[in-house]
Amino acid sequence: LARGWGSGMDAAWAASPGGCELVQNIMDCTGRWLSSIPGNLRGDTEELFLDDNTIHVLGNASLLLYPQLWLLSLTRNRLELIEPGAFLSSQGLEVLSLTDNLLFTNYSLTAAALSALPALRMLDLAGNQLREDMVSVLVSNLSSLESLSVARNMIMRLDSNVFTNLTQLLELNLEKNYIFEIDNAFEGLQKLQRLNIAYNYLPCLMGFGLTQLRVLNVSNNVIEWFLTLQSDDLFELEVLDLSHNHLLFFPVLPRQSKLHSLLLQDNRMSFYQRLPNGTSLANITVQFLIIDGNSTNITTVRLWDELCHSNLSSLHLLDLSQNQVWGLPDDFLSQMPSLTHLKLNQNCLEAFHLSEEDPLAMLTELDLSQNQLVELGMKVGTGDILPSLQLFNLSTNRLQALPPGIFTHTRKITTLDLSRNRVNLCPQPGEVESLPCVDIRGVETLIHLSLAGCGLQGLSSRPFQGTSLRHLDLSDNRQVLSGDLGWLQDLVLTLQVLSLRNTSLSSTAVDFSALKSLMRLDLSGNSLAAFPTSLGTLRLRSLDLRDNCLPALPLDVVQAPLGRSLRELYLSRNPYNCCTLGWWDALQQAEGLRVPDRREVTCSHGSRVLSPGALPEPILQSCRWQTADLALLYLVLALPTCLTLLVAFVVVFLMLKEKLLKMVKTRCGVSSPY
Repeated sequence: LARGWGSGMDAAWAASPGGCELVQNIMDCTGRWLSSIPGNLRGDTEELFLDDNTIHVLGNASLLLYPQLWLLSLTRNRLELIEPGAFLSSQGLEVLSLTDNLLFTNYSLTAAALSALPALRMLDLAGNQLREDMVSVLVSNLSSLESLSVARNMIMRLDSNVFTNLTQLLELNLEKNYIFEIDNAFEGLQKLQRLNIAYNYLPCLMGFGLTQLRVLNVSNNVIEWFLTLQSDDLFELEVLDLSHNHLLFFPVLPRQSKLHSLLLQDNRMSFYQRLPNGTSLANITVQFLIIDGNSTNITTVRLWDELCHSNLSSLHLLDLSQNQVWGLPDDFLSQMPSLTHLKLNQNCLEAFHLSEEDPLAMLTELDLSQNQLVELGMKVGTGDILPSLQLFNLSTNRLQALPPGIFTHTRKITTLDLSRNRVNLCPQPGEVESLPCVDIRGVETLIHLSLAGCGLQGLSSRPFQGTSLRHLDLSDNRQVLSGDLGWLQDLVLTLQVLSLRNTSLSSTAVDFSALKSLMRLDLSGNSLAAFPTSLGTLRLRSLDLRDNCLPALPLDVVQAPLGRSLRELYLSRNPYNCCTLGWWDALQQAEGLRVPDRREVTCSHGSRVLSPGALPEPILQSCRWQTADLALLYLVLALPTCLTLLVAFVVVFLMLKEKLLKMVKTRCGVSSPY
C-alpha cells in the first residue's frame, strides 16, 4: 500500500521526535504504547502506522497536523470511537485499516467520521464484532470504496440493504463470519470482481448470477448445492473455489464463462450415471423449487449429466480430490480440451480409462493417488494419449502393472509416482515376463521415480536402462537390495537423489563409490553397524543416517571429500559410544555443515543415555581410562603386584635369614663366629 516506497528502499530509518521511525514521508509508530496520536511528527507525513498501541479514541483534533496523510493504520488498538470530525483535515485519505478493534461500541459516531472521507478506496474493518446492521451504517456513505474487508465479525445474514451505495466496489471480503443466508446482497455491486465468503455457514448457493465477478471463494461452508442462474449471458468468472463443503453433486455452472480454475476438494460429491453395484441413475432427475418473493421457479436437473450445460473449454485446473467419485461420466473430460491439471486423488476409483476420445492434449499433471485402482486402461490407436503429461501420480492404489507402451505416448513425462502399489519392474526384452510389470526402460524424459513400499524383491536385468533418472525412491522395500546390484550402473551418470530408507541394509558391501553425481542419500531406518567406506569418496550435500546401529563415525570423516562437501547430516537414533566421540567433536568444527537433528543425537555409557555435547565429568574420566594406552594400563596394573611380591620376598628373607646362613655354613664346611 505504500505509495512511492520503491524509491526509498535504500533510505535509512531514523528516529523521529515522537519516538517513531521514519523514512521519507512514512512514519512507523507501531508498538509504542501510545494512547493518542503524537503531535510532534513531521507535517508532511503521508503514511502513518499506529498498530499495536492503546489508542481508544480518535479525537476531532488528532490528525489536524497531518493534512497530506493518504494511509492510516490503527490495527489492534482497542479503538472504540472515532469522533465525527476526526478526518475533516484528511480529505485525501485513501487507505484506512481499523482491524481488530472495538468499533461496535460507537459505530454510529464512527460512521459519521468515515462519511467525511470522499477519496477513501480501501477500508479494513475486520475483527470488530460488527453485526450486519452496523456494517450497513458504517459503509452507507462510502461510495468511493474499491476494497472492503469485514472479515472475522458477527455478520449472520446479508440482504440488499447492507452494501447499497458501494457502486465502485471491486473486492469484498466476508470470510470467517456466521453468514447462513444471502438475499440479493450483491446485486447492486455492478463492478464487484473478487468476493470471499469462505469460512461461513452457507447451506447452498441458488441462482448465482453475478456475471461481472471474476473470483468467487465460498470454501469452508456447508454448501450442498451450487446452481447458476441459467442464461446465455457471458460470465466473467475465472476462479471458483467450492472446496471443503458438503457438495453432493457437480455444481451447475454458467453456460458461458471464462472459468479456468474449479476447486471442489473435500466434498461429498459423486456422479450417478454408473454406480459401483452396476445400477444406473441415468434417467433420474431432481427438481429445485426456487421461491423469490411472489414468483416461483422450478429448475430440473439430471443427476449424471448436470455439467453438460456448461462450457468448460477454458478450464485449466480441476480439483476433485477427497470426494466419493467412483467413475467419471461419458465424455466428461472431452469437454475440457484446455485442462492442464487434474486432481482425482483420495476418491473411490477402481478403474480409470484413457482413450483418444479424451486425449487431454494439454494435461501436464494427473493425480490418481489414494484410490482403489486395480486397472488403468488405455485404448491405443493412431492418436496420442496424454502427449503433454509431465507428472503422473498413481501412489497408494492396488495396481500391479501399467498398460504396455503407455510411455510411448507420454513423451514429456518427468515424474512418476508408483509408491505403495504391488508393482514389479520389467526385465530386459527376451527374458521371461511371467508376472505383470511396469516397463520404464528407454523413457529418456523420466527424472523422478518413486517406488517406495512396492514390495520389490531385488532389481535384476537393468530395469532403468535408457533412463536419465535423477531422483529415485526405493524406500520401504525390505528386499530390494537382495541379489545383484548391477542396476546401479545405468544410473551412475545421472542419479542425484537416492532413498534407501528402511530397506534392511545391514552390510557395508554396497559400493556407492561409482555414483559420482549423487548429492542426497537417505540410508535411515536400516541396520548399518559400520559407516560405509565407499561414501567417503562421494561429494554428497545431504546424508541421512538416522535409525541405524552405528556406534561411531570415522574420525577422518570431515577430512574426506564427503566431509568437505556435506552441508546437511542427520545422525539421531543411533547407539553411539560416549567414549568414542572424536568424530562428533570434528563435526562441530566443520565449516558449513549443519546437523538439523543435533538435539536428538545421544550416546550410551553403560545403561545411561546422554547428550554428546554435555557429558558429566565422571563419565569423561571413565572414558579416559577406557581409551588410555593399553601398555601404560598394563604397567599401572602390574606395578602394585610386583611391589607386593618384592616386599613379601624381603620379609621372608629377613625372617629366615639365620636359618639360611646356618644352612649355607653347614653345606660349605666353613666355620665362622657369629
